[in-house]
Amino acid sequence: MTAAAPHHPTHIVWDWNGTLLHDIDAVIAATNASFAELGFPAITLATYRDLYVVPVPKFYERLMGRLPTEAEWLVMDDTFHRHYWAEAHDAGLTDGALELLRDWQRDGLTQSLLSLAPHEKLVPLVRFHGIERHFLRVDGRIGPSHTSKAGHLVRHLAALEGTGVTADRTVLIGDAVDDALAAAHVGARAVLYTGGSHSRSSLESAGVPVVDTLAEAVRTARELAE
Repeated sequence: MTAAAPHHPTHIVWDWNGTLLHDIDAVIAATNASFAELGFPAITLATYRDLYVVPVPKFYERLMGRLPTEAEWLVMDDTFHRHYWAEAHDAGLTDGALELLRDWQRDGLTQSLLSLAPHEKLVPLVRFHGIERHFLRVDGRIGPSHTSKAGHLVRHLAALEGTGVTADRTVLIGDAVDDALAAAHVGARAVLYTGGSHSRSSLESAGVPVVDTLAEAVRTARELAE
């Protein structure tokens, strides 16, 4: 008689910017600062959410009508990060995030954090908010900033091998279509949250559940993995 395959509980991979961290105001301010460097007009939050896409140069293409030159990209990227990180510590966690992280861990379930924010910047900020202990692993981006999350998620899950985490029982909770694409790339599922970088209509184009609160995201993650 063949033994039944082991049952692995649901694992959540959390996105950081725009999901656990409510930093959209800092993002808009930094984006407009980067635009001002090259003489482009400021944009609104609504425009940002309608047009935002990863990799970021494609987002700038939607706004500028063309891809930025390499020189323009370097200026905009440097300006964005300089302004963003000057304001990031003033951004708080999204409403209810801390309680959701605590409750998920209390229920004996696992979670990790994967962000396209630079790793050396991400880790101190996660520690500043006192939530590092809730994660099996915290990974930020190592390498250039004009990348998507798919390859990073492959490496993130590979690093969790041996912890009981499997892609088919993993749900990525994020705020960008790129999060859904990354999840599909590894055979995981995704739930997208409307409080970050995308409009609801943009998120719905990904064909995965779209929610308005993190509490609803966690409930949906449980349902998806059942």
